[in-house]
Amino acid sequence: MDSAGEVRGGVLLADVGNTETRLGLSLNGELAATWAATTPAHLTADEAYLTLRGLLGLHASECGGAPPQPSGAIVASVVPDLTEPWARALQRACGRRALVVGPGLKTGLKMRYNDPAEIGADRIADLVAARALYGAPCVVVDWGTTTNFEAIDCDGAFLGGAIAPGLRLSVASLSQAAARLSMVEVKAPPSVIGRNTREAMQSGAVLGEAARVDGMIDLIWEELGYETPVVASGRDAAGMAVLMRHAVRVEENLTLRGLCLLYGMNAKRPAAR
Repeated sequence: MDSAGEVRGGVLLADVGNTETRLGLSLNGELAATWAATTPAHLTADEAYLTLRGLLGLHASECGGAPPQPSGAIVASVVPDLTEPWARALQRACGRRALVVGPGLKTGLKMRYNDPAEIGADRIADLVAARALYGAPCVVVDWGTTTNFEAIDCDGAFLGGAIAPGLRLSVASLSQAAARLSMVEVKAPPSVIGRNTREAMQSGAVLGEAARVDGMIDLIWEELGYETPVVASGRDAAGMAVLMRHAVRVEENLTLRGLCLLYGMNAKRPAAR
C-alpha cells in the first residue's frame, strides 16, 4: 500500500444508486476502468460477485493480461437492501472486508449539516472529490435519479444543498401521468418553442432542467454571498452542461473518484505475512 492508502493489486469501487450502479477499478490512486449497470430491485451476493468477476475479466481481455486481483474495496450505497450483498461480493473479490461509506468513516469534511447521518453516501463521495479537485468554495450538481445540489463554503465545510426530481424521472413521470403524452428521448429539441408534442415535452423537460439548474446555482450563490466553481457529475452531466448558461466543470466519475480518496483515508495496512 502506498502513502495514500492504495492497496497493491488495486481497489474495487461500487457506487450503488437507485437507478444505476457504477463500478470502478482504481490502480495507484487513478481510475483504470469504470462500468455502469442498471440497479436491480433484488440482488444476491453471488450475483454481485459474478458481475464483478465478469467485469474484471473484460478489463483483462481489453488490456491483454490476466484479470487483476484487487486487494481492497469500498462501496457507497443509497439502496439499503443492496448494501450488504455488494459488501459481501466485494469482500469475496478482494479477500478483505469492504469499507462502507457511512457513519464512522473518516471524510476530512467539516459538517454544518443538521444531521450528517442523513447525508447519502454518494453525496459524501461527491463532496470529498469536488473539494480535492477544485478546492473550496464550490457547488456540486449531480444528475441521477434525483438532481442534487451541494454547497461547500470558503472554509471547506459542507453547508447543505437541495434535492429535486431527476431529469429522467421527470420525463418518465410526465409520460405516466398524462394519458396522451408518450415517452420521449431525453435530448434537447431544436428550439425552446416546440413545434409538436414531442419537441414540447423535450423543451419542458431538458431545457427546463437546464434553466432550473442555472436558477438554483444563482440562488445558492446569492445565499452564500459569492460565486464558486460548479462541478457537474452524473449520467447526464456532459449533455446538460452545454445547455446551461453557467460554466460548469464536468466530472462524470466524481463519485468514484471520491471513493478512491475515501479509501485512501480509511484503509489500514494489511498485516505482514
